[in-house]
Amino acid sequence: MTPIQPLFLLLLGLIGAQANLDLRTAAAMAAGLCKARPTDLVFIIDSSRSVRPSEFEQVKVFLAKVIEGLNVGPSATRVGVVNYASRVKNEVSLKTHRTKAGLIKAVTKIEPLSTGTMTGLAIQFAMNVAFSEAEGARAKSSDVGKVAIIVTDGRPQDNVKDIAQRARDAGIEIFAIGVGRVDMNTLRQMASDPLDDHVDYVESYSVIEKLTKKFQEAFCACSNSATDVVFLIDGSKSVRPENFELVKKWINQIIDKLDVSESKAHVGLVQYSSTVKPEFPLGRYNNKKDLKEAVKKMAYLERGTMTGQALRYLVENSFSLGQGARPGVTKVGIVFTDGRSQDYIGEAAKKAKENGFKMYAVGVGNAVEDELKEIASEPTGEHYFYTADFKAMSQIAKKLQINVCNGDPCECDSLVKFQKKVEAALQALTKKLESMSKRIALLENKIV
Repeated sequence: MTPIQPLFLLLLGLIGAQANLDLRTAAAMAAGLCKARPTDLVFIIDSSRSVRPSEFEQVKVFLAKVIEGLNVGPSATRVGVVNYASRVKNEVSLKTHRTKAGLIKAVTKIEPLSTGTMTGLAIQFAMNVAFSEAEGARAKSSDVGKVAIIVTDGRPQDNVKDIAQRARDAGIEIFAIGVGRVDMNTLRQMASDPLDDHVDYVESYSVIEKLTKKFQEAFCACSNSATDVVFLIDGSKSVRPENFELVKKWINQIIDKLDVSESKAHVGLVQYSSTVKPEFPLGRYNNKKDLKEAVKKMAYLERGTMTGQALRYLVENSFSLGQGARPGVTKVGIVFTDGRSQDYIGEAAKKAKENGFKMYAVGVGNAVEDELKEIASEPTGEHYFYTADFKAMSQIAKKLQINVCNGDPCECDSLVKFQKKVEAALQALTKKLESMSKRIALLENKIV
């Protein structure tokens, strides 16, 4: 028995060490890979006389729950609160509280002002004061988002359209939440594009909490979410000029969903018909405004539909270092077509996927679904989309998610997969240990 025990203990130690190493690695990945993107967030809350005290308490609960889901800290998310009615009061500055507990405590102490509804004045104050560096906002940077969430239940007594436009032009992303008898047109005048993502309505303050998850998701991103995205757009004559304009709007709808910056998402655009025309390479534009302007300027080629030739260009050129692609960064290709290809697509489509590109295929009208499936990555059900009508393309833009993160908004897909591998490895090690224990027990019996 003496020689067997040390061997058994050694094996136990090795297995335990491996398990602990795997778990430590998983924990390190959990701590390091996924985090909320740095954001300066200001809530602008209506406490006019139409908001009853009990309803204002529900607004504060909503704010507290959104804050609870954020990664609050000096280098992560900073939160401010502006309270308004006929006048504006800066309740919480971006520089004041650096912890969730302090923030939530401050929110619970806010009292309603109970006068008129000067929403334009509140937006002006937020832009000039709440988002100033003196109040704790960070210097304008592509890596720090500026976000305002406006909660209101009435029609403003001043103009909001022009001041909201100036705030958006200053780089502030505006979400508008309307409650009860709110004027929906006012919400649309305030909110950023796309309006479907930035305007919300609830029937009463009692159900405003249902929006909590949406806003927790809005401020979450992976720290490793750098992505190179190239659009490959069919400009053949069958598309027609008026539909080509809809395609450009669709591209910009997707760009709105990307975290475009020097260090995050880069976007390139290639148009094809009988020939291939690179419109702009990856990395030329590193903000949404310039990108969207470049898309709007794209001229319609017309002529044929050489999708295979376009795919070969994508494989050989679009994701090359010479065209601005970054090494080690996720590569995503989005192919749009409205008809059957006039050349063979199989080889180039296969090569794109073999190269590790994540390929989406979007078809409209006379597009062939078998071709779309051939282009799309696995699982094809998540990577190809078809609609008969160009006007329905906006629905595809909503479904098409080019994210590294899935499920829990702050949980990276890569981390989930890694943790599953760790669990599987531990289960395998446990089985090996059980088998080894049985074999050692048999050996012990033989020795005895």
